[in-house]
Amino acid sequence: MTVELVCVGTELLLGNIVNTNAAFLAEKCADLGLSCYYQTVVGDNEERLSETLKTALKRSDVVILSGGLGPTKDDLTKEVAAKVMGKKLHMHEPSRKRIEDFFKKRNLEATENNWKQAMMPKGAIVVDNENGTAPGVIMEEEGKKVILLPGPPNELIPMFEKGIMPYLSKKNATIYSQTVKICGVGESKAETMVKDLIDKQTNPTIAPYAKNCEVHFRVTAKAADEKEAKKLLKPVVKELKSRFENHVYTTEADTTLEKAVVDLLTANKLTVSTAESCTGGMLAGRLMNVPGVSQVYKSGYITYSNKAKRKILNVKKGSLEKKGAVSEEVAREMAKGAAMASKAEVAVAVTGIAGPDGGTEEKPVGLVYIACSVCGKIKVKKYHFSGNRAKIRETSVSSALILMRQCILEYYSEVTFGKKL
Repeated sequence: MTVELVCVGTELLLGNIVNTNAAFLAEKCADLGLSCYYQTVVGDNEERLSETLKTALKRSDVVILSGGLGPTKDDLTKEVAAKVMGKKLHMHEPSRKRIEDFFKKRNLEATENNWKQAMMPKGAIVVDNENGTAPGVIMEEEGKKVILLPGPPNELIPMFEKGIMPYLSKKNATIYSQTVKICGVGESKAETMVKDLIDKQTNPTIAPYAKNCEVHFRVTAKAADEKEAKKLLKPVVKELKSRFENHVYTTEADTTLEKAVVDLLTANKLTVSTAESCTGGMLAGRLMNVPGVSQVYKSGYITYSNKAKRKILNVKKGSLEKKGAVSEEVAREMAKGAAMASKAEVAVAVTGIAGPDGGTEEKPVGLVYIACSVCGKIKVKKYHFSGNRAKIRETSVSSALILMRQCILEYYSEVTFGKKL
């Protein structure tokens, strides 16, 4: 069964608000086994909304509209949808009573236009709104279904989960997805490594998504139920793990790179400290995003000036004068100094030129050195990043997390991948 999403509101077209409803509805519909091929945003215009709905009904079994159910004149969704479906509106007394009670409980007086929200298409299924005054509506005609939902997410989400999902759950298939996240392999190389799988897989399917210094593969299966879908996914996910080996840092959708690194530190009973120059604390901030990081994180040093590098991290004056702050030698000494100062088993240091100024022909903007020390063994990598200042700093942080993970895995090379992740 196919579903189409139509989000109504001129404010969406103007970019005044972010259309989070579409993302929520698309994900939930996929979970229900509904295929979604089209999404549309249309303004509060009767003619355009009518044409949009007619087009959607020609190509989809279910059309879900969000927004435009309010009491004002420009809230046209219900009226237009009823007209397209050939249904007349009438006063729905239970909805009128709910609206009346809604205002009474708040010591407010309902205005005449509020009763517009209690006008319902004849024969429609009315879905109560427990968080607002606009009820939801389900209309059926000749095998087609039109579902109307209020626009505010705090009304739409609970209404969909409680009232619409049970209605739509009468289905013959389940769609289930699992995400395989990898780091340390470029997007083009990663896709090349699995091109044969992508080309031959029809169920499950494999879709690559490029992230900042990461590539995610979303593996999706369609089956009679979730158990069967998971069974279809298992060999494909296993093959991806086999091809990318330690570059796979998780198969859990909600696990971030920084969480995977913190989990790795925790599993190996390691503590970590960070020393940052051009990233100015952003690396520490990423690690702080992870609940429970206090068990492994010891100290963070922001040593932007040469004086701070010398005084706090004991970077040699000669290294700064001969090689410069952005150099392999200084990055190495920053990591060593952070480890010694904090007594942490792991220390990561970042130094570079984020721009837009400060670059030279020898050391251009985007040049970054990252060093990682694990129990005294130090590795330094040189990077050339592109983009604006924010992009270079963000990419530096992601690269530092990847290097940290790589160095820990190399140090504990006898640990089989997966045991302590």
